[in-house]
Amino acid sequence: MNPSLKLALVVLIALEVSFTQVWTVNVVLIIVSLALMLLNHVTLKRFLWLTLVPLFFASALVWSLTLQGTASQHFLLVIFTRMFVYVYMGGLFTQTTDPLTLTRSLEQNAKLPSKFAYGFLAAFNLMPKIQAEVATIRAAALMRGQELHVWSPQLYFKVILAAMNWSDQLAAAMTSHGFVEGAPRTHAVTVALRSRDWWVFALSLIAVQVGLFIGLP
Repeated sequence: MNPSLKLALVVLIALEVSFTQVWTVNVVLIIVSLALMLLNHVTLKRFLWLTLVPLFFASALVWSLTLQGTASQHFLLVIFTRMFVYVYMGGLFTQTTDPLTLTRSLEQNAKLPSKFAYGFLAAFNLMPKIQAEVATIRAAALMRGQELHVWSPQLYFKVILAAMNWSDQLAAAMTSHGFVEGAPRTHAVTVALRSRDWWVFALSLIAVQVGLFIGLP
């Protein structure tokens, strides 16, 4: 499926689930997401991570609402399943969508300005460098007898300074390679937007609407 349409589908379904209370539709969405992740060979480690983390937070939320005694059984089921819908659908999207292909699709199919598309791609590709920079900063602090924790403001301040320096270098590199904002561009790889993608998008939305508004619990 086209990455832009896939992103739009996930966002729209997530928004609708947020404002409705139909737990049976949530369960169906969870099952479909699980099946698609299995078909796309998501690793067992990633699957367990996507399951255990929301299970902890959803259980904690349901437990706290139960202690308050103000939530109905139906509402607790909606809240519990809704969290898994968010995580599983988001996990399915991230595990089956290549960031470069998504960027190209947003630029070509969704008409996203090039500066935002390449800015998103640059930020994504900088994540490993940011992680390495955080490790370097913490190691340097330990050599001075100072331990920087996750909540230490100094850690984030230094990483932000490094990121600002990288952004200047990246802008200079793009300019030197001929990138001109607003200028017409050609594409080495074209991301197709086929009629089949529109059919999958439309039928998926219609199926969700039917489930949400026919009176299911």
